[in-house]
Amino acid sequence: MNSIFYASIILLFVAVVLATGTVYEYWNSRHGPVARRVEARIRAASAGGQVNKERLSILKTRMMAESAWLTRLLLKIPRVHALDLFLQQSGLTWSVGRLAGTCAVLPPFVLIISASLAMPWLFSIGAAVLSALLPIVYVQRRRNRRIRQLERQLPDVCDMLARALRSGHAFTGALDMVGTEFAEPMAGEFRIVFDEINYGVSISDALTNLAIRVPIRDLRYFVIAVVIQRETGGNLAEVLDGITAMVRDRFKLFDKIRVLAAEGKLSAWVLGLLPFGVGAAMLAINPEFLNVLWQDPAGTKMLTMAGVGMLFGIVWMRHIVRIRV
Repeated sequence: MNSIFYASIILLFVAVVLATGTVYEYWNSRHGPVARRVEARIRAASAGGQVNKERLSILKTRMMAESAWLTRLLLKIPRVHALDLFLQQSGLTWSVGRLAGTCAVLPPFVLIISASLAMPWLFSIGAAVLSALLPIVYVQRRRNRRIRQLERQLPDVCDMLARALRSGHAFTGALDMVGTEFAEPMAGEFRIVFDEINYGVSISDALTNLAIRVPIRDLRYFVIAVVIQRETGGNLAEVLDGITAMVRDRFKLFDKIRVLAAEGKLSAWVLGLLPFGVGAAMLAINPEFLNVLWQDPAGTKMLTMAGVGMLFGIVWMRHIVRIRV
């Protein structure tokens, strides 16, 4: 009896260990670092490969969503690949299906919460519409932040490429050095370029894909300079030095403009947030004082007119403090 009991305990322990190992291996194969790296490479190729459409058409249809039927549904939407490229430029691992699902799930929750708090229907609908736009705004902010970071890294990348060319490395070897030794996110973009060249894509097409994935004006100058140099010849290191000097001079000019416009931007933020701050303070001091704004029809009209006026003022202040160069 004791031997059977101990044998059962040992077999149960072995079964638990094997089951745990199986679950871990399954999770690691789907969500581990290697799987995430492969998925990022495939997603980058599907979003950026606009040159050889026939070669990358299977990857494009595969990466729209996690399920096949949702992928087929999303492929019927016009310009869905532009949305996939938009997600790729943000640096997020989201798919188009996940973004669409998040935008569709948030409004019902907001409507339920608004109904439980007895909010006016106009306010509830407006809050639901805004909640549907929140994921897109979040992706847009991440995209803008990543593009600014890429733009700041570009002069150092050109310097590194020029030094590698002067030391005797080939251009593809210099691209590999940037992909392995430089900081993210620029290193990841150049790793994709180097991988595409190794897979048989021409250097011109790989650099064109880079310019499509990273919509930076100075990077397009870099791509154009490299493509022209490969066709006509010349000293590429000197061309890269010229691009580096031009980009850094532009950054100096932009920094001066940013300093000059800082006061106007701060004033715009204060004027835009002041009504909300005053309203929150009045609600905290006397909660019943502002009930007339959403209980009386005239108050609702006043809120609507005030909202439209504030929206117009915010757009106008943004137009004033935004200096284009």
